[in-house]
Amino acid sequence: MIALRPADRFGIQRVLVPRGVLPQQADQVDPSLPIAEDELLIDVESLNIDSASFHQISSVCGGELPKIERHILDLVRKRGKHHNPVTGSGGMLIGRVAAVGPAFPTHEKPVQVGDRIATLVSLSLTPLEVRKIKKIHPQTDRVDLEGHAILFSSGIFALLPSDLPESLALAVLDVAGAPAQTRQLVSENQTVVVIGGGGKSGVLCLYEAKRRRGVRTIAIDYSDVGIQRLRSLPFVDHVIQADARSAVEVMKKVSEVTGGKMGDLVINVANLPDTEMSSVLSCKAGGIVYFFSMATNFTRAALGAEGVGADVDLRIGNGYTSGHAELALGLMRESPVLRSLFTEVYCS
Repeated sequence: MIALRPADRFGIQRVLVPRGVLPQQADQVDPSLPIAEDELLIDVESLNIDSASFHQISSVCGGELPKIERHILDLVRKRGKHHNPVTGSGGMLIGRVAAVGPAFPTHEKPVQVGDRIATLVSLSLTPLEVRKIKKIHPQTDRVDLEGHAILFSSGIFALLPSDLPESLALAVLDVAGAPAQTRQLVSENQTVVVIGGGGKSGVLCLYEAKRRRGVRTIAIDYSDVGIQRLRSLPFVDHVIQADARSAVEVMKKVSEVTGGKMGDLVINVANLPDTEMSSVLSCKAGGIVYFFSMATNFTRAALGAEGVGADVDLRIGNGYTSGHAELALGLMRESPVLRSLFTEVYCS
């Protein structure tokens, strides 16, 4: 019998550089076997790389798939995880459970060998070893591969549902925190502005916001494809085409649509940097700006709001909310429009 590592709820024993920090903060972690007594071993099938991270990687590689493949392999080999040092973000994965440590809390998180799961913690803290990349899907930020990953006992995951296609479930679970947080933040009769509204996070936020009575939804996107998509959705009241990096332009257009009242709640899910001030200036005094984008510079947001005298509540996005996976998958079951859109765009 192979001796297992001792239990370590947060996986601190797997940190190589620098010692003593949590795995997410680490520059390098150890993805080697055996697992610890309280860990899961996952045979990885696909990564869904965070949108901001994939966009950055694709940009530096000129969009060339062989270069993107090499970049990902080198990154994981160097760090022992898929943790983009530029964006600070990772993504999530799907795979099949290969082993369950005897001390893994299965009473709280039922799971057994053979289950197919999606991890709901970031790849930026998940020990990962990649043996081979099989295919890259640049339109959906997905990478199919052979390899293994380690999930700590503190980690969260979702069993892949049997009633939804795998690719659809993966696309939805990747951004499950966005609609869940929207549900907590939005109130009746508010004006909700979503920057980056044409992406999958944005669409889910807009749909969830519109479920509240009297809510007015405003979506901002830059690409012609995103704008066309938004204009076809019945739960989007106004569509603004603008570059979210141009704060003054965005402010003026939101002001025009709202008659100068601006948004009660502004949600930023853009995958580009330098969009902080568009969010701040689109929000009314006393409103909430919620940054769900991993491209956000929170120092820039805080100092920028102070610099323009904006009395707004700045909030950092949290990808985890209790019940968020069930909520997001439930939206796919509830809305034929959402399901059709996600199937067409994200299930290639």
